[in-house]
Amino acid sequence: MFLSDYAQAIKVLGEQDKNINELEKKHNIKIFSFEDPDAKKYVIELSGKKSKIDDAFEDLLALKGTVEQAAAGAPVSGQNGQNQNGNSFINSSSGKKIRPLTGNQKAYFESMGQYDIVIGIGPAGTGKTFLAVAAALKMLESGKVSKIVLTRPVVESGEKLGFLPGDLYEKINPYLRPLYDSFYGLIGPDRFRRYREDDTIEIVPLAYMRGRTLENAFIILDEAQNTVPAQMKMFLTRMGFNSQVVITGDVTQIDLENQKQSGLVLSERILKNIQGIKFVHFNEHDVLRHKLVKEIIKAYEKYENK
Repeated sequence: MFLSDYAQAIKVLGEQDKNINELEKKHNIKIFSFEDPDAKKYVIELSGKKSKIDDAFEDLLALKGTVEQAAAGAPVSGQNGQNQNGNSFINSSSGKKIRPLTGNQKAYFESMGQYDIVIGIGPAGTGKTFLAVAAALKMLESGKVSKIVLTRPVVESGEKLGFLPGDLYEKINPYLRPLYDSFYGLIGPDRFRRYREDDTIEIVPLAYMRGRTLENAFIILDEAQNTVPAQMKMFLTRMGFNSQVVITGDVTQIDLENQKQSGLVLSERILKNIQGIKFVHFNEHDVLRHKLVKEIIKAYEKYENK
């Protein structure tokens, strides 16, 4: 968790870390806080059993939200998924509220309610896929769309789909696993399975999208850095009326033989001035995985820039 400045840190942590000490005792975990000079923010990290960390994190979010809303003179969030400042969230399968946690995540999540096409570009662990799935479920369950379509290019292993065992879903399953994990975390595997069975959630390889027009749908293209320009153009022109498109990718992890031919990289040059399309960039400060992931990303960037 990030805190924007010293004043907010003091209010969330409590005088002489009173709030943190109480949370540590309550949940039997360890909580560490420190200043990140690169991000110019205060960081809170939790250590302990995952279930207890999740509960403590919810308490911290509540503390942070109360501080932010008090500063803005706004009431605490209600049950409709949006507070007076427009900070949207979605309830997970366990009843926990999922919120964007960094400035770029907030901009990305809110853009999905303002633009028909949103393209999120950034390193692993920044929440691009998870927040796209959260936004898709929010629109589906509010009736704004009638289905969710998941797709991604299949290039990572060098294998052809025809040589992999099983039916189409079983062939594409390994490549869409990150999307599945996001759905499992938000609505649980049983509900996700029901949505798949009645075609509310459709899973399709990118190569099978040609010739279709998708209306009243939330369409997610994941790992878009592995599309070639012709595939990206084909995908973008599948969009029908009352549909939302979200494209995610990491341009530092292109698996194409010719990395200069990434459809995601080229799309920004071609589409950046089109009204209704929003590009959102993430960086290592948005990484919310293990703290070493952030350091790994920085080290690789430093090496590649030499």
